[in-house]
Amino acid sequence: MIYSIRGKITHIGGDFVVIECAGIGYMVNTTLTTIGDIRSNNDETTLYTHLSVREDGISLFGFSTCDELKAYELLISVSGVGPKAGLSILSLLTPQSFAVAVAAGDAKAFTQAKGVGPKAAQRIILELKDKVTKETEFLGEASSLDFSTEGLPDAREAVLALTALGYSQSEAASAVARLDKTLSVEELIKGALKALAER
Repeated sequence: MIYSIRGKITHIGGDFVVIECAGIGYMVNTTLTTIGDIRSNNDETTLYTHLSVREDGISLFGFSTCDELKAYELLISVSGVGPKAGLSILSLLTPQSFAVAVAAGDAKAFTQAKGVGPKAAQRIILELKDKVTKETEFLGEASSLDFSTEGLPDAREAVLALTALGYSQSEAASAVARLDKTLSVEELIKGALKALAER
């Protein structure tokens, strides 16, 4: 297993980079997030890697943070989610946003990624919900949030109102989850909008 690769970036493609290490140029598939992180780095850089060995070839995937690598490995553990879909999702979502979307059951956050349909999005949520809540090292404050609105009609109504305003379900649920559930619907909406505006 290759844990990481360190070297000079010699080429940046649409979804990959080439890193020269000991005279060898390694093609490393990656996300737009990682490309953005390393684009201005003309010196050596380090990527944390996942090595994929298949019948049709060997591919190396690299990420600028261990959190992104962990999120990627969780995603590709889901049946029907391949390497390209995993990269597509993490090009749109940070590891923390990914965790919040899973915890909130926000399928829409995943279907915005290229190659991810509604069924795949539901599988991601179903198969990863328990796993993600245990991966507290990259969940951050999301790990302590209660995204359930079961038996909390005001909170549920506030989340629905926020999604109607264009926020994703995970954004809305995350903002409402930080507030006192005894507040009225109007107060929950106002508090959540203020929190979302301050991000």
